[in-house]
Amino acid sequence: MAYGSIKQRLDSGDVVILDGATGTELQRRGAPMDAAAWCGPATLEHHALLTEIHLDYIRAGSDVVTANTFAASRLMLAGAGLGGKVGDVAHRAVESALEARKRAGAEARVAVAGSLSHMVPVAVGTDRVDASKVPSDGAVSDAFHELAGHLKDAGADLIMLEMMYNPVRTPLAVEAALSTGLPVWFGASARCGADRSVLAFDRLEDIALSDIARMIPKGRVDVAGIMHTGSDTVADALGVIAGHFSGPLSAYPDSGYFAAPDWRFVDVISNDALQQFYIDWLGQGVRVIGGCCGTGLPHVKAAVAARAAFVARTE
Repeated sequence: MAYGSIKQRLDSGDVVILDGATGTELQRRGAPMDAAAWCGPATLEHHALLTEIHLDYIRAGSDVVTANTFAASRLMLAGAGLGGKVGDVAHRAVESALEARKRAGAEARVAVAGSLSHMVPVAVGTDRVDASKVPSDGAVSDAFHELAGHLKDAGADLIMLEMMYNPVRTPLAVEAALSTGLPVWFGASARCGADRSVLAFDRLEDIALSDIARMIPKGRVDVAGIMHTGSDTVADALGVIAGHFSGPLSAYPDSGYFAAPDWRFVDVISNDALQQFYIDWLGQGVRVIGGCCGTGLPHVKAAVAARAAFVARTE
């Protein structure tokens, strides 16, 4: 099994390369984003393009590729009239990643992660949650369990909890992921407060990132770290995670900004600059590196180069 190989590498201290963005890469390559559900529906109409994206990442050196299910829960798809298509979207998304892995002949090397975020509807033109559209905790939990079950049934090797920042929805997502029995990785998102303190990403209130880090279940998560966060904030945020998690750390930043339903590719970090950040984070103890929204194939290649440079320094 591919995940067994990944886990063995992590246990030995090896560096594992994630892919780059999936949703924003679909947009970059011409797939339209849905006004209500962002990148989730694109899986159904752009299956071939999605497969090519995964294949490109694998050929660039990614050891883990992530299915396009970040925005595929019922909480998001219902707004696009696709609330009954959660299973179709999840299965198609995982199948795209599995197909790419097979075409690359990388079944033994590359793991497929099913993305499970706690994303809820966002106000158009912003990256802020539309508080009027956040459902009850029970409905949120049901939606997370539904998607997690489909990810397992579709053949995902692990569940990637992504953009954990809300103290109510995070434990519900954790519970759903763990209920599958699949390996789980935990990705928190952070921002800087006005006083330069490290906060959870939440735009509606100031929440200490440490409050989210405490929600990482001890002994039940294989990897934890920081994602969908500006590169200049990652190091400090990783320090917070490391205070609550003793396993392998991950770092995959974003670049640009979200103005729903589109990603704005503005001031995207250069490959060389990100490569240096990667090297710095590896020195900080990170063992999983890649990219999130706004990043792409060149950034994955920068991660591969950073790994080689880091290994050369430590030999």
